[in-house]
Amino acid sequence: YFPTFLLLFQMLFPSDGSVAFMAALLFHVLAANNKYVASAFRYTRTVGGMCRIRITPIAKHSAATFRRTAAATAAAARELSSTIANKDPEQTNNPPLFWTTDKVRSTFNEYFIQHPRYPHTFVPSSPVAPLNDPTLLFTNAGMNQFKPIFLGQVDPSSPLASLKRAVNSQKCIRAGGKHNDLEDVGRDTYHHTFFEMLGTWSFGDYFKKEAIDMAWDILTNVYNLPKDRLYATYFKGDEAQGLEPDLEAKQYWLQYLPEHHVIGCGAKDNFWEMGDTGPCGPCSEIHFDRIGGRDASQYVNADDPNVLEIWNIVFIQYNRDETSKLSTLPSQHIDTGMGLERLASILQGKMSNYDVDIFQPFFEKIFEASSEGKQYEGRLGEEDKDLKDTAFRAIADHVRTLSFAIADGAVPDNVGRGYVLRRILRRAARYGQQILGLENGFFASLVPAVVETFGDAYPELRKHQSRILEIVAEEEQAFSTMLDRGIKYFTELQSNLETSGGSVVRGQDVFFLYDTMGFPLDLTQQMAAEAGLSLDTDGFATEMEAQKQRSRNARYGSNSGDDAIPRLELIAEQTAWLSSQNIAMTDDAAKYLWDVDTEASVKAVYSVDGNFFEEGSFAVEGDVVGLILDKSSFYAEAGGQDADTGSIVIINNDEIENFFEVKTVQSFGGFLVHTGIITKGKIGVGSTIRCRVDYKRRRDIAPNHTMTHVLNAALRSILGDGIEQRGSFCNEDKLRFDFTYKKAMSLEQLRETEEFVRRVIASKETVSSEVLPLADAKAIDGVRAVFGEMYPDPVRVVTVGDDISIEFCGGTHISNSADAEAFALVEESAVAKGIRRISGVTKDAARYAIAEGYRFTDLVSSLESHNSVNGVMIAEDLDKRAGALRKELDSAYISASLKAELRARIEALQKIGAEAKKVRLQQRTDKCLNNVREQIQSASANGQNFLVVNTDISGDTKASQRIMNVVKELAPTMAFMGISEEDPGSGGKLICYAIVPDSMVADGFRADEWVQAALASCGGRGGGKANNAQGQAKECRDVKSVLSEGNAYAKKLLQYIKLSTFL
Repeated sequence: YFPTFLLLFQMLFPSDGSVAFMAALLFHVLAANNKYVASAFRYTRTVGGMCRIRITPIAKHSAATFRRTAAATAAAARELSSTIANKDPEQTNNPPLFWTTDKVRSTFNEYFIQHPRYPHTFVPSSPVAPLNDPTLLFTNAGMNQFKPIFLGQVDPSSPLASLKRAVNSQKCIRAGGKHNDLEDVGRDTYHHTFFEMLGTWSFGDYFKKEAIDMAWDILTNVYNLPKDRLYATYFKGDEAQGLEPDLEAKQYWLQYLPEHHVIGCGAKDNFWEMGDTGPCGPCSEIHFDRIGGRDASQYVNADDPNVLEIWNIVFIQYNRDETSKLSTLPSQHIDTGMGLERLASILQGKMSNYDVDIFQPFFEKIFEASSEGKQYEGRLGEEDKDLKDTAFRAIADHVRTLSFAIADGAVPDNVGRGYVLRRILRRAARYGQQILGLENGFFASLVPAVVETFGDAYPELRKHQSRILEIVAEEEQAFSTMLDRGIKYFTELQSNLETSGGSVVRGQDVFFLYDTMGFPLDLTQQMAAEAGLSLDTDGFATEMEAQKQRSRNARYGSNSGDDAIPRLELIAEQTAWLSSQNIAMTDDAAKYLWDVDTEASVKAVYSVDGNFFEEGSFAVEGDVVGLILDKSSFYAEAGGQDADTGSIVIINNDEIENFFEVKTVQSFGGFLVHTGIITKGKIGVGSTIRCRVDYKRRRDIAPNHTMTHVLNAALRSILGDGIEQRGSFCNEDKLRFDFTYKKAMSLEQLRETEEFVRRVIASKETVSSEVLPLADAKAIDGVRAVFGEMYPDPVRVVTVGDDISIEFCGGTHISNSADAEAFALVEESAVAKGIRRISGVTKDAARYAIAEGYRFTDLVSSLESHNSVNGVMIAEDLDKRAGALRKELDSAYISASLKAELRARIEALQKIGAEAKKVRLQQRTDKCLNNVREQIQSASANGQNFLVVNTDISGDTKASQRIMNVVKELAPTMAFMGISEEDPGSGGKLICYAIVPDSMVADGFRADEWVQAALASCGGRGGGKANNAQGQAKECRDVKSVLSEGNAYAKKLLQYIKLSTFL
């Protein structure tokens, strides 16, 4: 058959005789063995320089199989021919790599930045952990930081407001939530939890034609991808949604590609939506055929690893409302995204993302850490039954994820994104330790390789390398311990099931391993299979959904209570409508004024159903609406400061005719929405109103905000400049500040921080503000800005004193630090690993905390003065009194440093009291033992064979054991029961203990039944053995009845035994 095969391949490749010959030869060898290739030929070069061709045989002949086989064979032949032409295989072990991943990234950015007709603005990647966006676990797409533009909510003073075109490479994580690739990572060649997304955007500028033209140009003329291997998709329409096919995009693609390379696809693949509501539109994907020399259109969007999507161009042209109705957006946008790792794999001639240059340093480090010298071989599926290569891929991916996330401020934790990061780290640690046999600590050792590989492109990795290492190492050690505990837990489950005859591990147990122990589901499945057990996956799914709901509730918070009202939000459709009605953005310059009524006009009334009231119609009493005004003196929620509240009124002849209670204020695209409820009259478009801010409340918020700035300065002064703000919040009740610090603040640090703020208040420092161009503001020496925050240009700069604190801030502040009146730092706690939270209060709340501090100081001092520390004159109830005071102190609202100091003093008193109590108990026990000896001797002399005694040992079980030992020694044939109150005469806890000699047990007298009978009168319970038992009652007001019941039970039973023996 060889001549036939040769003729076939010469026809397929008339201009390349060597490829045709090699392909025919390979095909001949396969055919001779009755095996065919299913597009899985792959040429690889191992570390040792050996060549390998991997084939996947299939059993049956078919036309489709033959075509795929021929194409795959040709691809392998082409690579082999190229290799043979190099003569010496060793010369190509490490050939110079032209398209490094760094070069692929920089080329993309430079192309669009320098585009002659449509130059793009380079916008640096936003943090991969969006600390200021609670709706996102992680940044999962390049468009996340541009959401305000798409939604029409961008602040007009923000740099985003003037942005027309943008380009960057965005750091992304897809793990958890809607976009979750975690469980797929390692099992194939292209899924990642961390990846880089090359992206371009047009905001109301160019549209479909230009986006397609530029995509084609850079792919084919810059990256030089073969045109015959490229395929494009377009949206083929959706009758159910009333959407026409995107024939416009199709025609643009037909300028570059033949008809069979332009493929229509449905909404699942080619209609992009931001969420259930909001901006959306058709999209066009670009796919690349790794093999070539064939028509691969049937494999587009068919999950074929050799025909992969590399770029998605989204045409954002619609908005979907709550009823799923689509309307055309006033401004149409472009949002494109191309996976950097995928593009690099193509340009580097690799069949797997994990074969590109950026992953090799990680594989080398894993190889070095392996005592068995295990190397990465790129195996998949059935070939990777031992999961070795799966482990390599998962570990390499996951160490990137953890490094970038921690560098951007996220940390492993038990909730939210921290929980996801902890799962990722434990998954990697488990693969390393269980599959590759690596030592604990191997994962942390990979962090320097991440920093070295990506540090030039992302300097934050170098800046935070030590912190990344510390956190990863600590988490890895914790999981190693937990892994041992988890295996022990599963072994106990297995043992219990074997005992009960069960074979299914309950869903709640599987979830406990998953959620608490950090065990991936596949590990539990593997352990169960090895034990011959199955899992209750339905029960596990139920537990998982419950956990997700708890997470959602925690993420979004609750809107409950008597004053709860619906949250009103404007998106692109609404802000565009306002603009189309020539309604200007709200002038809120008056928000910095105090004690004024601002006259304004109602420009729009927004309802809870997402519609605007028509002119001439009115919102009436009881309606919850949002008012958009031409100007406002209300401060809208922003920058960690709560919104102003107050009222909007219409006054006629000095009488309030209409009253609108303002509950909250938010800004969307420069339009302030005053959300609240009409409590009197009616309000409509055109109404002339007065804004009445609750300035009394604002006077409580403003000092809290200003002292947040001072607190920031205090922490930097005391803990060092290395701390970074990770969030803040202030309202009328308190101020809260989150910052990076790896351990709890000491008592001295807390005291110094509090004193720093108090000194600033006492020194009556001027608080000033000015608006400066952003560049000038950034140049101010000592200015502070929040990590990851985007500031407007120009920006407002708030200064306390000459240079105590200088920060970018748009909030409302006091004019002098003395207006804060007082300050107390009331709490310091951990938010997450490496993140601390400190809370404080000002004015009346601070004075109350200070006064409470004095009161508790006096209480502790009084307790100390009445109890000598040398053991003399120590109150008998000192430990109780100190314990009660400690409990009261723990819930007290006082300075955190003072609370820590007083707690230490109380603990010292508790220790003294406990030692004194121990001495007194020893004395009491010795006295009691002497009393018991006397009673035993008397009972023995009188011929008694049992004894029930009230023992004065304060319910101490150790003392009770000493008494029973004495009884056994002095009267080994006597049954004995002891009763003891913890606090004699209080009617509280009581213990009961008993011993019965073996001779009596043989006759049927059991100690456990004796104790149960004695305690029955006071509701107590007991247990133990036949010859030794104990029990207790939580309350017992009649000790005599217990003694009486104990005596009666023993006397009656022994009489019965004696009678039975006689008979």
